[in-house]
Amino acid sequence: MSSVQPIPPEQAASKGIATGLLLAFLGSIAFSGKSIIVKLAYRHGVDAVTLIMYRMLFALPIFVVMAWWAGRGRPPLTRSDWLGVFGLGVTGYYLASALDFAGLAYISASLERLILYLNPTLVVGLGWLLYGRTIRWGQVAGMLLSYCGVVLVFGRELGSQGNDAAWGALLVFLSTVAYAVYLVYSGELVRRLGALRLVGLATSVACLCCLAQFAVLRPLGAAQVVPEVIWLSILNATLCTATPVVLVMMAIERIGAGMAAQTGMVGPLSTIAMGVWILDEPFTLWVAAGTALVLAGIFLFTRMVRRSGA
Repeated sequence: MSSVQPIPPEQAASKGIATGLLLAFLGSIAFSGKSIIVKLAYRHGVDAVTLIMYRMLFALPIFVVMAWWAGRGRPPLTRSDWLGVFGLGVTGYYLASALDFAGLAYISASLERLILYLNPTLVVGLGWLLYGRTIRWGQVAGMLLSYCGVVLVFGRELGSQGNDAAWGALLVFLSTVAYAVYLVYSGELVRRLGALRLVGLATSVACLCCLAQFAVLRPLGAAQVVPEVIWLSILNATLCTATPVVLVMMAIERIGAGMAAQTGMVGPLSTIAMGVWILDEPFTLWVAAGTALVLAGIFLFTRMVRRSGA
């Protein structure tokens, strides 16, 4: 009678790392597809308020179930917890999403993704501004390199699109700031509630805010859109909103936040590739150079953050 041989610890650890890297890789690509889907939907004449309403409408049931699942057997939320969830949901998901969707109406998906990728630098900058945390020269160098890359790509779009590019870039940058605020202030609630439960609750709040925004700003007839917008919104809510959250959380459990963040560097590259392939966005030397600067800067920056323990 043959017996099952146990898997050596080294092999099991290697398999876990490989699985974690694959999950982080797929999560980053799925999340980067959001920009492409939004740009495709705009081709059907829908506005940002209506489009984000549909995305959040279809995502709401998923995040409600996620919050319930993650909260099973855990203590109920206190009033302070609910206030924190509401505040984080408004800043980190409602404002960040609304500003991002609005900005995408004016700039390319490639530039949008590069601006969003500056998020780690803003988190550290807010930590310095609010809590007096130290910023090392290596981190400053990485930040400058990244911002030079964004300015390079932005400058080319500004030359071809004028003030529209400036307005769109500002909206997306403010979206990045809003999400950075969420990350800075979410630490305590993450420890108390758990990451998945907090994400489910905060995103549910954001979904309700987006539905309320549509009800206040648009007549009911504005909800009548072509079927393509509905299908794109369903795809956005499932494949590019809920799925990446789960994949990245599973990746972090296996390989840690640092390695998952490094793997996430594929995000801007996949957005640019899909933008060229699906949206026919131009891939120029300027875009390539700007992207290389942003990725190099973020790589240097995150390495310095890990070394300093910031």
